[in-house]
Amino acid sequence: MNPPIPFVCAAHYTSGPAWIAALQRAMPDERIVALDALSDAEKADCTVAIVANADPAALRQLPHLSWVHSVWAGVERLMADLRDRPLTIVRLVDPQLADTMAEAVLAWTLYLHRDMPAYAAQQARGEWMTRDYVGPGQRTVGLLGLGALGAAAARRLQDAQFNVCGWSRSRKTLPGVACFAGEAELDTMLSTVDILVCLLPLTAQTTGLLDANRLGRLPQHAQLINFGRGPIVCDAGLREVLDRGWLKHAVLDVFAVEPLPPQEWPWRHPRVTVLPHCSAPTNQTTASAIVAGNIRTYRATGVVPSGVDTVRGY
Repeated sequence: MNPPIPFVCAAHYTSGPAWIAALQRAMPDERIVALDALSDAEKADCTVAIVANADPAALRQLPHLSWVHSVWAGVERLMADLRDRPLTIVRLVDPQLADTMAEAVLAWTLYLHRDMPAYAAQQARGEWMTRDYVGPGQRTVGLLGLGALGAAAARRLQDAQFNVCGWSRSRKTLPGVACFAGEAELDTMLSTVDILVCLLPLTAQTTGLLDANRLGRLPQHAQLINFGRGPIVCDAGLREVLDRGWLKHAVLDVFAVEPLPPQEWPWRHPRVTVLPHCSAPTNQTTASAIVAGNIRTYRATGVVPSGVDTVRGY
């Protein structure tokens, strides 16, 4: 009989029981339990754990752990917390997540494209005024990140008749998308964009990538959507380009500290829309099926799934 598989999450994470139930349904031949339900002997037998923003101290209770499967796509915290342990970290790659993110990219691109922030401000002032219409074919949306999420978002935007370009660390080719790659081509891409959408993972190379200087490469009155990670956008730099009116508006779904503390400036800035990290919630059913498939293969072959590239950071 296989040893149980612990689900390890932060103490304040309220969705733990729901995840355990979903994972158990997806792999009825396994026993999925909370970490604190295991005996010391059972913890010693564990070689794999399923994690959601796990406390590294909790994972140290599993001395023979060889790999962990995240139920989230983002693994930067796991990598930082576990850098002193020779563990393979497997991130979630779920087509449903890409579809959900693509929907959010289109929704909030349309929010900016159709001047929704301006109409909301007019309502607050009791002002009745139509604004000039600009067709989607006259707007260029730029995507930072052309992996699974970026490719799905590009298709949605193209279906809505937007011009789409994108940038990635290495060269990608997507039908109908002007693709840029590498540090040397980033500023060129930014100079063509009306709405910039960040979908990048957080790595040493992307931290602070969008500072005031780089945001200033965007055309005046361009707009920003950050669905990647908060620290990719320099907080002070973003505020500076918003305050001087270079950027027209920013939709921010991710922050360096979450929940965003109530005293932080984005809450009250007239050019900012704050979202509570809601752009692409993980679907527990589809994610559990993917995790189950990887664990079944591991049980059958002993081969650990491909993990995060520790050099690239994703």
